Amino acid sequence: MNVWLERRSEQHGTSSRGFNSTSEDSQYQRDRARIIHSASFRSLQSKTQVLGLGESDFYRTRLTHSLEVAQVGSGVCEWLREQPDNATHQALIPSFSLIEAVCLAHDIGHSPFGHGGEVAMNTMMRDHGGFEANGQTLRILARLGEYSPESGLDLTRRTMLGTIKYPALYSQVCRYVPVATENPLNIDHWAPPKCIYDAEKDVLDWLLEPFSTADRDRFLSTKWPEKGHGRTQYKSFDTSIMELADDIAYGVHDLEDALALRLVERDAWMEQVVSVLRELPDNPINLAMDEFNQLLFSTSAKDRKHAISRFVGYLIRSIVIEEQSEFEAPLLRLQARMESPAYQILKLIKDFVMSHVIFRPELQMLQYKGQRVVVRLFEIFEANPERLLPIPVFEQYKEEGHRAIADYLSSMTDVSAGKLYHKLLSPTSGSIFDRP
Repeated sequence: MNVWLERRSEQHGTSSRGFNSTSEDSQYQRDRARIIHSASFRSLQSKTQVLGLGESDFYRTRLTHSLEVAQVGSGVCEWLREQPDNATHQALIPSFSLIEAVCLAHDIGHSPFGHGGEVAMNTMMRDHGGFEANGQTLRILARLGEYSPESGLDLTRRTMLGTIKYPALYSQVCRYVPVATENPLNIDHWAPPKCIYDAEKDVLDWLLEPFSTADRDRFLSTKWPEKGHGRTQYKSFDTSIMELADDIAYGVHDLEDALALRLVERDAWMEQVVSVLRELPDNPINLAMDEFNQLLFSTSAKDRKHAISRFVGYLIRSIVIEEQSEFEAPLLRLQARMESPAYQILKLIKDFVMSHVIFRPELQMLQYKGQRVVVRLFEIFEANPERLLPIPVFEQYKEEGHRAIADYLSSMTDVSAGKLYHKLLSPTSGSIFDRP
């Protein structure tokens, strides 16, 4: 059997039933189906992407973002497969089922309230193994998902490997920057390292079994900045495609949300983006810049969508396959890269959205409020585990301690976390008939 189609349940002799077909793509279809039908994936419909839930019916949630990443990922694979230069790599380019499975799964470990909620979770877990969204994703796929008692969603080895952005353990890259005065009302310095949990080391070891020792050691290597957490250096071929699709969806589609909700001023766009674009050499966007700007700032949603679609197409067509000669295994040697100036343009737009949308005080207030909800709920359950945790969660708590609380709270949506907060802290909210 193809080693990349193996599932962890098979080593325990508990492999669950699935499609009768054993063809390679049917196994990845099975992975995709399990992700789509999982509770973790469904909960993304009520988790913040950038803008807080309830602000508008238009903008993206984590669920719609994940669907768009999957669509862009499929488009990238189709483009790569069509290029004559990639003829020798055809067998390695992911099928649509495989790349969609990887893309759909990439965000299922996110806690409520976006990246602010992630920092809040890690603040409470920093001395107990940490909390990081990609690490939680692997935990769901390998342990918590509902399709296997011991192996979570029990996906194929290649699909699971494709979801790992940061192949390093928390204890290996964790290095917080000391602060002069600890202030519980500002927890930004407790942002987690990009990692997976030490508790999933056995899963990581299983995923990397097919590689040589040299490839494994290099893949797991890290580098250290002057201060702060260590950082991983490598990712698999499938992950490189998924991350490019994620960057495109995050940058371009979040720009569309910001334009539709009038969070971006045209003068700022012209000064900080268009003026830079005009200076970039070999930039095809310049050939139609005036039309592009007119469409983006049109009052017509169709005009905006037309401009966004053209831009996404340009970015996809700028992606190529390169090789990292230091690796033996093709899944590690091949990498999808976005050529310049397309990458420069995408980064410029992402930075613009970051500064004009994500960092604006109105949005930061919502993020801060979500952080306070997460921290307070964690403190309450930490102090009263037997009294307040749901019975199944308390049983897990007796075995895994704080990790059980993290699993419980991170599985919540923005809405359910907010309701639980009011149930516990508001005298007039909650009922004995409410179910946790």
